Formats: sequence, structure tokens, C-alpha cells
Amino acid sequence: MHDELFLKRAISAGRGSEPADLVIKNVRFLNIIDGSLPRGDIAIVGDRIVGTHDVYEGLREIDAEGRVAVPGFIDTHLHVESSLVTPHEFDRCVLPHGVTTAICDPHEIANVLGADGIRYFLACAEQVVMDLRVQLSSCVPATAFETSGARLEIADLLPFADHPKVIGLAEFMNFPGVLASDPAVLAKLAAFQGGHIDGHAPLLSGMDLNGYLAARIRTDHEATNAVEGREKLAKGMSLLIREGSVSKDLDALKGLVNADTSSFIALCTDDRNPLDIAEEGHLDHMIARLITDLKARNVPIHHAYRVASWSAANAFGLRDRGLIAPGWRADIVLLDDLETCQVHSVIAGGRAVDAAAFEARKPVAPVGLESMKAKPVTAEAFTVPARNGTMPVIGVEAGLILTEHREMHLPVENGASVIDLEQDAIKVAVVARHGINDNIGRGFVTGFGLQRGAIASSVGHDSHNICVVGANEADMAAAVNRLIELKGGFVVVDGGEVKAELALPVAGLMSDHPFEHVHDALIVLREAARAIGCTLPEPFLQVAFLPLPVIPHLKITDYGMFDVDNFMLVE
Repeated sequence: MHDELFLKRAISAGRGSEPADLVIKNVRFLNIIDGSLPRGDIAIVGDRIVGTHDVYEGLREIDAEGRVAVPGFIDTHLHVESSLVTPHEFDRCVLPHGVTTAICDPHEIANVLGADGIRYFLACAEQVVMDLRVQLSSCVPATAFETSGARLEIADLLPFADHPKVIGLAEFMNFPGVLASDPAVLAKLAAFQGGHIDGHAPLLSGMDLNGYLAARIRTDHEATNAVEGREKLAKGMSLLIREGSVSKDLDALKGLVNADTSSFIALCTDDRNPLDIAEEGHLDHMIARLITDLKARNVPIHHAYRVASWSAANAFGLRDRGLIAPGWRADIVLLDDLETCQVHSVIAGGRAVDAAAFEARKPVAPVGLESMKAKPVTAEAFTVPARNGTMPVIGVEAGLILTEHREMHLPVENGASVIDLEQDAIKVAVVARHGINDNIGRGFVTGFGLQRGAIASSVGHDSHNICVVGANEADMAAAVNRLIELKGGFVVVDGGEVKAELALPVAGLMSDHPFEHVHDALIVLREAARAIGCTLPEPFLQVAFLPLPVIPHLKITDYGMFDVDNFMLVE
């Protein structure tokens, strides 16, 4: 709380009449308004910057040794669950990369646990060092064509609306429901007309996009090409450029960033795991790549830092951050190098980010430890009856969650379509795991390159049933059954033997171990997937997006193969 006593201290310290709580000395700081790099101390009281461009004294002082200070980075859209660790471990993993604010949609855990999942995230948000903001999950379940563990209607969301960590309504994936004026959809949109509504409208354009935006949906992270991004910008959306572990849109959209547009573009990761964070980085990695492109186009590089901070804050109504200036939140990243975004240290809400800051957090008990309710399966469960003519096959491409709707002539044995490794056509299945029914959706997928074995995951956006792909049915069954024993996770099976695994018992989505453990396990899993022929760099996240029936073009749910373009199950 910023009461009168706090304000009196802030004003006095800003005037230099009393010491600040913390002063960063010997520093240059980037002015993202004009790109200048003035020198001068940065004085902080509590969580607020109170002085710049001058010399200050502080109760604590940090010598920046000539480094450059930039505003803290803001990840505008992500699912903490997709980092495969709890919010506390996500905090410890990502904050050292300069991400001082993260805007999350907990709809992964909400699809499993409902309001209890949101409640868990809000409890964590109150304890972590970074400012973790929560959007209320708008589409649980995402569609009526899958089985989720819970359902959230407007009455379930409204009790959370006034929580200080809540920004508004999370990504509205059900754009067909918006365009059709579905009553349940309209009830949610109407309740949040005075707040922020996040968008999710892949490939939507023309008058349909106009209708979607007429509901006051302001942001979108699903643009995957420059034409789509340009139209959304032109129609008033803030464009959130995404670079996750699977969805990699930076190269396609970075050319849209210039001096005219940078105030209306921000960055996000959506889904990024600890392995990629360790190998590449987080938003710092995106910023460095964007700077390289801006320099090649003679665009001043401060625009990269603008989209990573002020523009992001402005898009989501966070009016207190994004600049290094008196009166603004003290989220500060000290860089060893401005052009490569090499992070040296971080100040979050006026606190130095170090081991002591993380140790001071209060723990929050994990939830959903018994959410894996699927029954064991046999190889026969994955039989796919033959059909006349061709078989629909999901086409997967590395780096995209968009999938193709392909048709293939597949061999038939005993009235069933079977795997054809020569065409790289292997089986895919979704096994319901919430204890509501025993559904199993079955089909075929191409693009994984598997020659044998199976890969299974209890992370299956967005309803998070078990998704398994495999070159033989016996290994698919073994992988699913091992996941049930683990209470969720990732598994690679070859010849009936488990070759690698990672347990994710927190709602079947997150580990209860440190992020370093998850990182090490992912390395072993990736190697095991390659050993059975997988050619995709991120096989587990690609598996996880196969059941997402709001992303074009062909997907699969526990009800069966799903044609997203026509929004209907494939007969």
C-alpha cells in the first residue's frame, strides 16, 4: 500500500532531502522514449523509482560499474504450467532473465481443476518475487468437442474479478462462439467490458475480425504471418509477438516493428520450457534477436526495449511500469551489453533479485495430485476402423502449432487402417483422463518421423487428456499406462520398455521438483525420442498441441479427429 507516509518519504527522497532505500550508482539508463542513454543515479523507495538524472544517497547502494539499466521485461501472455514447473520455480527460473512481470492465463490447470486451479495460481502470485498477473480463463473447456476436468461459467469467474492480481479475461479462444453470439460467451464478454479482454484469433480476418474486435477484445498473440499481423495492427489490436518452445513467430513478424508501430507491439512466450530457457533464454533472447533485425533495417534499437516493457504494460493497463523515471515501478534490468541484451542483474519491485529474495517466499501447497483418473489400456484400444477412400491425417511441422489437414491412402488389415512408416503415418490417440468418461479418440499423424516406439504426454492443450503417438500399438499402451502410474508427465517407450520419463504430478501438468531437475529430465527425454526416430526438435510440446481444437487445421480430441476449419468432428 502506498499511503501518505510512503508518499512523504518518496517525495523527500526524490528531492534529495533524505536517503532513498536503494540507490543504483554509476549507471546509464535507457530512455525508451527517445533512445538516449543519460547518466545518473537511480533512487528507489519501496517499490518505486523516486529519482533519476542526479546524484543520490541511499541506505543501500549498488555500484552498477557503468552498466546500462533498462525497464524490466514483461511477458504479455504465457501459461506457467507449460514451463512444467510450479509458479514458485517459474519465478526462480525466469526472473534472472529480466522478466519482472508475467501475465499468465492458468487455463491449463483450470481445465483440470476448475476454480481451484485459479485459486492456487492467485495464492502463488501473492508470494513470488516477480509480479505475476493472472487473466481469468475464459474458455474452460475450449470447445464442446472434448472432455475437460472442469467447466467455468461467468458465475465461477466473477468472484476472482476484483483480486489485485487479476487483470481481466484471458485469451478468448472460442472465436466462433463470439461470432455466433453464443449466450454463454456474451455473458463473459459483457462482464469484462470495462476491463481487459485478451484475444486468440488465429487467421481471423476481414469482417469476421471486425466482429470479434467489436466485443472490445484488445490483444492477440496468434498472428503467424506479416499480413495477418499488419491487419490486426491496422484494426487497433496490440500485437503480441510470440516465440515459445513450439510456436516461433518472431521471424515472421519482427519486420512489423518500427518507430511507428513499436508502441502497439509487445512480446510473449506463451509456452516455453526450462530446457529452452537454459539453452537460449527467455524474453532476453527475443529482444537480442529483434535488435539484430532492427539494426539491419536502421531502426533505433530502443524500440526493442519499448515493446518489451512500456508497450506491453500499456496494452494491459499496467500504468505504473515500463519506464525508468521518477514515480514508476522499480523494475530494472542491468545489462552488460545493450545490443545483445546480456542480463547481469535484476531489481524487481525495488528488491534485488538474489537467493535471499527467493528464500523469503512462503510456500504454497501443490494441488491436483490425484487428477490422473484414466483407466489402463491395451494395444487393441488404438484400433482405427478403415474407411472408404483416404484417411484424414494430421500434418505436423516443427515450430508450428498450426497443423495441416492431409489425406492419405493407408494400408488396411482385418478391416482396420494401420501404420505406414514409409509415408511417416503413425497413430495418435487421446485418452480421457478426468474420470468423467472412458473416451479414446484415434487417428493418424505425420511429421514425427518415428520408426518405432511411442511418446505419451498428460499435457494436452487445453483439456489435458493423455495424448500418445506411436509406431506400434503395444508401446502406445505401455506409455499411457506408465503415465497413469506417474500421475502425469512425459514418457518414451521402445519395445515395451520405458526409456525416459518425467513425472508431472501437480494436476498432471507440473513437476514438484526444482526447474533444474526438469531441465535434466527433458534432455534425456529428447534423446530418447530421437533414438526412436523423432525428427522434431520439441516432440513433447508438439504432442501436447495435437489435441487443441481451436488451432487450425486438423486436430484430435478424446471424441476423435476434429476439423477446426469447419469446427466439427470428422466422421
